[in-house]
Amino acid sequence: MTSGTDKMKGNLNEAMGKTKQGLGEATDNERLRREGEHQEIRGDAQQIKGDAKERVKRNVDDL
Repeated sequence: MTSGTDKMKGNLNEAMGKTKQGLGEATDNERLRREGEHQEIRGDAQQIKGDAKERVKRNVDDL
């Protein structure tokens, strides 16, 4: 995957995770709320991975 793809998927996972958390809180569904937290964290990690790929590519291109 490219860095852009990782970042895009990360943003999507974050948004979906926040939505699930909100729905879980609104419906008093602890499982859904926790699932949303995990998905949001996964999205953060994907964005970090995309940023790292971008930095490595930039450094390699500068050589």
